[in-house]
Amino acid sequence: MSDTLNTLFSNPSTPVLTLAEGGIATITLNRPAHRNRLENADLKALLHLFAQLDADPSIRVVVLTANTTGQPKPVFCAGYHIGGFGTEDESGSALFERVADALAVLHPVTICALNGSVYGGATDLVLACDLRVALDGIEFRMPATALGLHYYPSGLQRYVARLGVSAAKRAFLTARPFTAQMLWNTGCLEAVVPDSAGMQTTVAALVQEVSALAPLAVRATKQSINEIATGQPNWPAMREREALTSESEDFAEGRRAFAERRKPVFVGH
Repeated sequence: MSDTLNTLFSNPSTPVLTLAEGGIATITLNRPAHRNRLENADLKALLHLFAQLDADPSIRVVVLTANTTGQPKPVFCAGYHIGGFGTEDESGSALFERVADALAVLHPVTICALNGSVYGGATDLVLACDLRVALDGIEFRMPATALGLHYYPSGLQRYVARLGVSAAKRAFLTARPFTAQMLWNTGCLEAVVPDSAGMQTTVAALVQEVSALAPLAVRATKQSINEIATGQPNWPAMREREALTSESEDFAEGRRAFAERRKPVFVGH
């Protein structure tokens, strides 16, 4: 880690945004001493960062991860700081739902580098990402019903869409944890990696592959898949997106590159 990043993560803070060449953004949860629990300030900061990144067409990939420095066992996020329920006009599940929903519809491809265990509402942030890489040995647990809470609707929908009905029922109706291997078996993970070095290598390779794709087609296709997953497909809009990409310079470049047996250079229009 560079000296600049060491300085950024030396003190606990709201989530930290870092930008790299090629339109790559990383958001890092940064309260390691408190197992990266999310307070209202963190949720509002995430909403601000999501809006900033969504408004920037140059951003192609967003990686969501956590600072786990000094933790005996790595914890990506312990969930919402339960003391925040009812302390402000908007807090608890209502604010959490806004954050997860905003993450789910970001125009860049989102990758969760799940480098520690995750609990409660933070599990929905993991599922709201498009792709996920998990550290072996982690725990993934949703204790909503153990606390007496019916989870918010869009979170339930994401659980069913990402994990399937049976796994979603197991998560909520038993409150038992999932291992990384169990998550892998649901098909929601790109990879399970043995250590932090494996996480960095695997995520970096995935970022490179995704950012090499045609951004216009990726953005349009992601939007259509999201609509289908929520049971609200907009067929006319999908036809318009199909036509837009078929007439795009990116598609023309893709065909030229295929014919010339070279890698395409996409420009996003």
